[in-house]
Amino acid sequence: MNETLGIAGSGTIACGLAAVASSCMDVILWARSEDSCARARTRVEKTCSRLAEQGADAGRVRFVTDIGALMDASYLVEAIVEDHSSKSALLSDLGELAKHEAPDAILATTTSSLSIEELARASGHPQRFVGLHVFNPVSRMQLVELVFTSMTTEQTRARTRELCRALGKTAVEVPDVPGFVVNRLLFPYLFTAVELLVATGLEASAVDQCMTLGAAMPMGPIALLDFVGLDVAEAIGEQIGVPVPERVSELVREGALGRKVGRGFYAYDESA
Repeated sequence: MNETLGIAGSGTIACGLAAVASSCMDVILWARSEDSCARARTRVEKTCSRLAEQGADAGRVRFVTDIGALMDASYLVEAIVEDHSSKSALLSDLGELAKHEAPDAILATTTSSLSIEELARASGHPQRFVGLHVFNPVSRMQLVELVFTSMTTEQTRARTRELCRALGKTAVEVPDVPGFVVNRLLFPYLFTAVELLVATGLEASAVDQCMTLGAAMPMGPIALLDFVGLDVAEAIGEQIGVPVPERVSELVREGALGRKVGRGFYAYDESA
């Protein structure tokens, strides 16, 4: 593919996207610090080795801490914390840089719940801005929720659809509503599971087994919340207007954010 993918971020989604994209294009991944950059490199290399048969190549990923290096990319994706202020500030910086150094670059966000229209305005380039909601783990999940605004040009739409095809994803165009489609439907279910757990005293594993064995869900709701990250789940719930269970907020305050820190509703072996 002719695009060079620039990724602003070094977390789970950013690293997963970099690894998948390395099979078909050059990638530049920006991290805020040398430590974050080193962790991202390790994560991407590990994922690429697992995806080697699909052509993933960590050698095609350049890791940088200078945000200006992203201007060598033709398609820029913001993939940081699910917080409107943080995303808007970074997109504004990227947009200002792109105005002078990458005037044809498309800007995108991986937000899972925030307004694409508002983030598009923050970027300063609403005509070439899109919502590109990829799912975790990026290497396995096939869906991309695509969100365009009334200002998105046809060229931007076409290049974005082609990017999704190159990544091996199925793109579904969805409306710019809080949570889009998947999270709008998913999180009321997940939070109901937490309320049921609290009200009945059931173990998390019992709730999860009921849904995996009785409803053929690939993962139970409590385990899925831990996988998503309880801080992310809380932010999504607030954004889409679904009451966040107090038990979720308690765990977030304790720093028990789920699998990524080794503890949430479940305890995890971080060495595994």
